[in-house]
Amino acid sequence: MAKNNDELFKNVISHAKEYGFVFPSSEIYDGLSAVYDYGEYGAELKNNIKSYWWKSMVQMNENIVGLDSAIFMHPKIWKASGHVDGFNDPMIDNKDSKKRYRADQLLEDKIAKYEKDGKTAKAEKLQADMDAALKSDNLNQLRDLIIEHEIACPVSGTRNWTDVRQFNLMFSTQFGAMAEGSEEVYLRPETAQGIFVNFLNVQKTARMKIPFGIAQIGKAFRNEVIARQFIMRMREFEQM
Repeated sequence: MAKNNDELFKNVISHAKEYGFVFPSSEIYDGLSAVYDYGEYGAELKNNIKSYWWKSMVQMNENIVGLDSAIFMHPKIWKASGHVDGFNDPMIDNKDSKKRYRADQLLEDKIAKYEKDGKTAKAEKLQADMDAALKSDNLNQLRDLIIEHEIACPVSGTRNWTDVRQFNLMFSTQFGAMAEGSEEVYLRPETAQGIFVNFLNVQKTARMKIPFGIAQIGKAFRNEVIARQFIMRMREFEQM
């Protein structure tokens, strides 16, 4: 069944490219992982979806208004929202293959294998141990679980692992013309914060009374280390 699903997924990707819906970005220069361009039909389909969503959410509701906030926002916003300190994935590298993996996904794959092999008790125990480690942010315990359950790198087949480290998913860049006077800012990982910080502006200028809604369509960026699943998980995407 899994093999059939993989084949179907590959056919969908091939079809999307062949018929002008989605192209791998920068393809003539070997592409860029998890970044895609929408072709002639993909762009039309995408714009139709956005237009339908905007009409149904904003134009047909008196208590919902629209907003288009900037991608760049003051870094204090992301600090206050918890993204600077908490928007992380626990990552581990294999020293032989030089490949990087999410520690929790390696453990989840092992849990799935235990369940497939009928080792329910082992699966439940590992699930509980992993949940406890993630809840307490115990990175050493995550690595210990990977070692204890003899999880090998899918590429090299070895268990030569580094320590687990937190990897922040936000893209950062320098804001300013001069390097010495520039400030580190982030490409927004989600659009919600633009709505939150403009709440009072919208309430005042649109003369809205609570409860009311604010709708937005815009780009978001996440530096996904394990980015796959075609356009369902990309590093640059639009949120509605």
